[in-house]
Amino acid sequence: MTVDSLTEPEQKAPEVTDTPATETATDTEAPATGEAAEGAKPKRGRPKGPAAKKTRTVELTLTVTGTADGEWQAELKHGSKWVARGLEIPAAAVSRAAKELHEELSIPIDEVINAAREQQAAKVAQLEAELEQAKQALAELDN
Repeated sequence: MTVDSLTEPEQKAPEVTDTPATETATDTEAPATGEAAEGAKPKRGRPKGPAAKKTRTVELTLTVTGTADGEWQAELKHGSKWVARGLEIPAAAVSRAAKELHEELSIPIDEVINAAREQQAAKVAQLEAELEQAKQALAELDN
């Protein structure tokens, strides 16, 4: 024996076990099953189970119509069946809904609502002027 062999720990020969040569020393547990096995090796073909189902689409058609006077109505169709027709809705609700959906929808709808608002404001101003004239005519008749 040499001096080097006395100071170093003795090295043992590797133990012989019945594990296959492909397994490593850390693979002492049972082979992975279920989800762990799927994550390790991707499967080929179509997925099975809930993921294999086709995504079912639902056809709903919402039609919102407005007039120059600012009156708005909504109609809802599910496929070919009418769910609701002629529902009166406020212009403010139409504007809020359009803003929630998308800016490209809200801009033209708000333009239509603002045009109707301006038209109604002009109508109010005209009616106020007519009312003032009618009040003056009534005051002249009372004198």
